[in-house]
Amino acid sequence: MSKKITRRSLLKSTLGTLLTVFGMSSGGYFYANRIEPSLLDINELQIKHSLIPKSFDGIKIVQFSDTHLGFQYNINQFKGLIKRINAIQPDLIFFTGDLMDEPNKYREINKIVPILQQLNAPLGQYCIFGNHDHGGYGSELYRNIMQAANFTVLLNESRPIKLRDGSSIFLIGIDDAMLGSPDLDLAQKHVPDNTFKLLLSHAPDLADTASNYQIHWQLSGHSHGGQVKIPFVGALVKPPFARKYPEGIYSIGEIKPLSLYVNRGIGTTRLPFRFMAKPELTVFTLKSENTE
Repeated sequence: MSKKITRRSLLKSTLGTLLTVFGMSSGGYFYANRIEPSLLDINELQIKHSLIPKSFDGIKIVQFSDTHLGFQYNINQFKGLIKRINAIQPDLIFFTGDLMDEPNKYREINKIVPILQQLNAPLGQYCIFGNHDHGGYGSELYRNIMQAANFTVLLNESRPIKLRDGSSIFLIGIDDAMLGSPDLDLAQKHVPDNTFKLLLSHAPDLADTASNYQIHWQLSGHSHGGQVKIPFVGALVKPPFARKYPEGIYSIGEIKPLSLYVNRGIGTTRLPFRFMAKPELTVFTLKSENTE
């Protein structure tokens, strides 16, 4: 019950602020409602660590997140997104949750799998649950869609990413923090100590906990980058578990810190606006610190 009250009060206060800001300018309303949500930033970063084998140098990862199909984001836009991802020619693809806004109400669900099946990543495609993937009795719908689309669903479990020379890194995926049951102990059960560990967690604020598990990098979504940011005020929409780390890169911990990257996502939720928080694809390139 407390979560519902929190969401309602957050929505009410956010909507009030938006009406004040955008009500003064029809142009501002049009931009935030129609233009910025259709834009796309492609941000490029390097993931560098001494435990990444040299054979992984140059391996390219694309992260996309929070499409929220059905809420101001349609199937044609989704098709375009898949083409943009394939044009990058990634080796790995990670989806960090919230595929549909309301899974049990989405009427074009039968079109999703054929579109996702067009993705191509020779080292694999992996995904985790977001809160909207569990919401609306959507857990099995989401799992079935992603598995049919050749994604490996990581639910408190890990997988090695192996190259032909036998070298590997480990990918760990945990459940959503709002509507699921994340379990880092279970997820890491079969992960060797002396290996590079990359965690997928829909909720970015779980990084504080993950930093105690000798995890080296965490990729998250959920926040939408605040979705609407006002100068001198900051982000207006900060959902639970995305209030501390809303977007971009962070270093967490002093000894052997964890690096966290929070993707702003693709779609919108609750309010059909984006302002100073463009949709985002993130392209990561792996590099060993031991490479001369």
